[in-house]
Amino acid sequence: MRSLSKYILLPLFLSFSALSFGQLGTIKGKVSDEFGPLPGAKITIEGEELVSKCDINGDYNIELKPGTYKIFASYLLYKSEEKTISISFNSLENSCDFVLSSVSPVDANASVGTRSAPKSQLESTAAVDIISPADFSLSTQMTLSQFLHFHVPSFHSTRQTISDGTDHVDPGTLRGLGPDQLLVFVNGKRRHSSSLINVNGTVGRGAVGTDFNAIPLSAIDHIEILRDGASAQYGSDAIAGVINIILKEQTNVFSINAAYNPTLAGDGQEVNLNANYGLEFENGGFLNVNSEFMQRESYNRAGNYTGNIYSLDDSLDQALITQNDFWNKTPFEDQRIMEIGSAAAFDASSFGNLLLPMKNKAEFYANGGISYRQGKGRGFYRLPRQEEKVVDEFHPNGFSPEIQTDIVDNSITMGMRNQKNGWLIDLSNSSGHNSFDFTVNNSNNASMGPASPTTAYAGGFDYNQNITNFDFSKKLDSVWFLKGFNMGFGSEFRVERYEITAGEAASWMDGGDTTSDGSAKATGIQVFPGFQPQNALRKNRTNFAAYADFEMNMTDKWLIAAAARFENYSLFGSNLSWKVASRFKFNDKFSIRGSYNTGFRAPSLHQIYFSNVGTQFVNGEALQVGTFNNESATTLAFGTTGLMPETSDNVAFGFTAKLLENFALSADAYYIHIKDRIVLSGRLGSGFESILNPVGASTAQFFLNGINTETFGFDVGADYSIKLGKGLFKARGAFNYSKTNVLGSIETTGILQGAEDLLFNREEISRLEVAQPRTKTILTLNYTLNRWSFLLKNTRFGEVQYIHPSDADQADWQTNDFTGQVESRDQTFSAKILTDALIGFEVNSYFTISLGGNNLFNIYPDKHYHSANTSSGNFVYSRRVQQFGIRGASYFLKLNFTI
Repeated sequence: MRSLSKYILLPLFLSFSALSFGQLGTIKGKVSDEFGPLPGAKITIEGEELVSKCDINGDYNIELKPGTYKIFASYLLYKSEEKTISISFNSLENSCDFVLSSVSPVDANASVGTRSAPKSQLESTAAVDIISPADFSLSTQMTLSQFLHFHVPSFHSTRQTISDGTDHVDPGTLRGLGPDQLLVFVNGKRRHSSSLINVNGTVGRGAVGTDFNAIPLSAIDHIEILRDGASAQYGSDAIAGVINIILKEQTNVFSINAAYNPTLAGDGQEVNLNANYGLEFENGGFLNVNSEFMQRESYNRAGNYTGNIYSLDDSLDQALITQNDFWNKTPFEDQRIMEIGSAAAFDASSFGNLLLPMKNKAEFYANGGISYRQGKGRGFYRLPRQEEKVVDEFHPNGFSPEIQTDIVDNSITMGMRNQKNGWLIDLSNSSGHNSFDFTVNNSNNASMGPASPTTAYAGGFDYNQNITNFDFSKKLDSVWFLKGFNMGFGSEFRVERYEITAGEAASWMDGGDTTSDGSAKATGIQVFPGFQPQNALRKNRTNFAAYADFEMNMTDKWLIAAAARFENYSLFGSNLSWKVASRFKFNDKFSIRGSYNTGFRAPSLHQIYFSNVGTQFVNGEALQVGTFNNESATTLAFGTTGLMPETSDNVAFGFTAKLLENFALSADAYYIHIKDRIVLSGRLGSGFESILNPVGASTAQFFLNGINTETFGFDVGADYSIKLGKGLFKARGAFNYSKTNVLGSIETTGILQGAEDLLFNREEISRLEVAQPRTKTILTLNYTLNRWSFLLKNTRFGEVQYIHPSDADQADWQTNDFTGQVESRDQTFSAKILTDALIGFEVNSYFTISLGGNNLFNIYPDKHYHSANTSSGNFVYSRRVQQFGIRGASYFLKLNFTI
């Protein structure tokens, strides 16, 4: 029996031992601050690949084998905390809660601007701002460009009007430079630009920018903004700085948000609906997906039209207006004939962010998205008296033409990261695409007469970019006499393609019809004549880059950084940019920093190859206005050469100080010199007939490396927080001053000498110097109390100026009907203060409601004070220079449901 007992008990014992050995313990807990849970807080285990994120209630749950572990809890703008906990067979369920303390924004770590571990402002060699998730949750804006415009003093972006495709993509600038001198990242990888080049009279004329609004706010976790030149680190375009958009990684949370935002004037309402969900995988993996829909109605701030409609004979005109009941047949209220404000738009987008941990600390990551926007804007009213523009059989009372844009934007990045012998290795590929298609509605091709369609496809653009990156870096705790050394190396191969698609024949053709006096009628569909077959093209280029990046801790307090980057473009050759920077940290409260770097910006494919010919009427004469590209014999005949890169020198210095534990101050000054800046010329006509007549053009414009500029300025930021009663009060003040000067006159050679004022007139110069506010000040107050949140923000926009191209000479001034005096059409638009507010209430842990408003006191820019700038009353406000738009006051309701 004893032997039998052995045979029976031994298997039972072994089975129990195996079961026990394979058992996993559980660590559960909550991460919060003193005011409540912190959803999305990250939990990491030292020595393990396990990473977990907290759910909406701040809870986490991790399974581990029995043993002793160090657990870390972290959250952006909070001080990380660690605890040690043991799991034993006798205690398989364990609790470990964390209560984190908030830190000053200057203590938050950012990854942009360094290839070593992320650094705070106190540690960094350059100025970096971080926009936190809390800032997004309290946002009063619905699009990324507007959010940045009202949150970052050095960033400028306003909605344009009567500007063709630019009505649907808001150009964004940093530190007073151009849209194409700002580099945009998503999750640390270069994002593609728009396919649209801005050729109308707006800020950024002649430049290509990034479509910020193709990225929905609801997909963004936080943003890092590097306010320093970074071409030596990241390549072309990073002259003004870098904006790094970090997508959400939140898991175990499903949220739905809805917002309704009408204006006080009763038009221009915005409706937004978005949803976000995150799945958590083993070892810290995740998939976060986001979808958003937004509907924006147009709004109209046009004035009543005061000009003639049917005839230049005033008495006859009034009789015909009454006879035809004209004012009741236009699509606008009162005596308006135009829609001036903002185009209507419908946006739909989906974005995703994926991380899959693999064996041996390797990671596969991917992110990307697709967005679609349909915009509907309008142009100038075609009056019935303008016989050369109107097919009377279709539009006896004239018409308001509509430009419809269909914009598709998509991107995908995939890569692998791994650690090998202390080296962090990153191999990735990013592809991006943006396309514009133009359809003109409610219009006509006057030269076709009654055979003209009223709707026509006018063609479009397409831009593709594919980038392969190979990066590797290593940190050494000590090398020779250094206290630390980080080295990074890498290469990049980029392929770009730019395409122009011709419109249908009716959008551009000359149908041969004439006016009653036998003059030729305008060719092409009115408002946006289509691209012609000779404009259609598909062009490519490649670029190879290699870089080296070093950071050296000379002592525990002194850091020196150096970087160099070589780039070679297939179209124009190579460039070498370099950068040196340093930071000295006196103590944990105060540090100074400075940098010098050279930079460059390669001409975009759009600037090299864009071309178009359209008809404009001046004093009743049909003029063929051509934009000729760099390959055109017409451009070469003017003595220009192919476009070359802009080059820059950038000097910056500043400091960060934590004057108190709850009060921090930072300030940075900068100087940027740009040589051979690429601009779009003015229209050249009279005196150049020998060049223009052979190509059938009356005037010509083209891109050239024409000017040198200097920009200097400074940024100041202050953050303060204090417990107030049972709540937390935070205040932030931020200020930017930026001034750009055009140095000397535009560079000309040969046939263009003496035509400097035509080639780049005083209005074009002013667009670079005074069309953006030189100062912007933002004061934000935020108070959180139990379930309540309160936000009050005041933004002061400095003055801007409009400079008329012809009014340098007093002899060209015109009579101002408002005053009866002969006056200059130049105007300075005074500084304005806008106030935004939000009140939020957390009904329960699942539902939050917010009420608020933008521009609460209904502030508008100054009105035109010279009648000649109003286009017979149409333009009450300037369309050439904008501080903040002309939407006026709006009020919103936001609902958030989260489980």
